[in-house]
Amino acid sequence: MTTHQTVQPCIEFWFEFASNYSYLSVMRIEAAAAQCGVKVIWQPFLLGPIFESLGWNTSPFVLQKLKGEYVWKDMQRQCQKYGLPWRQPGIFPRRSTLPLRVALLGSEQPWIGAYCQRIMRLNFAEDREIDTVEQVASVLEEFRLPALQLIAEAQSDANRQHFRAQIDLARAKGVFGAPTFFVKGEMFWGNDRLDDALAACTEAGS
Repeated sequence: MTTHQTVQPCIEFWFEFASNYSYLSVMRIEAAAAQCGVKVIWQPFLLGPIFESLGWNTSPFVLQKLKGEYVWKDMQRQCQKYGLPWRQPGIFPRRSTLPLRVALLGSEQPWIGAYCQRIMRLNFAEDREIDTVEQVASVLEEFRLPALQLIAEAQSDANRQHFRAQIDLARAKGVFGAPTFFVKGEMFWGNDRLDDALAACTEAGS
């Protein structure tokens, strides 16, 4: 008698802590995916090198004044829609390398979702810095995690190399912004495509 194991559908979630639209997705993807029976594969990466490869030295929301003005109004509407706290960051985009390196290190750990949500709240709900050892350690300690050990591992040569490879992988996959989702190799870009990506994920049975 042959038994068939059901493979849990998965969604790749590429995000950046400096990305305002990633904030919306980080705060809701775990609950939305759980409702669909989908596993989230967390893929933190750095947008700066991606933008540089496109000829930009910062976020397009900064480079294009009218787009930037629109985006902050849109963020107010979207946060109200999802019931999320919102405070426009005084610095945008904020440096986010250290918390992203920690996220990469813990991407398969049970605390990854809560950690990412806390970092995002610091940036987009509390307007606080996120790229300091003290701040990241404080977040990790909130979850009773070995903060100094994790930060040391995150800053190790091995993890730095892993992080560079992660950025190269994002570029190779054609990622040009965040958040970006992949379902069986098909790309969905933007927070407003999260629901479509989850629907495709369950339909595909990936």
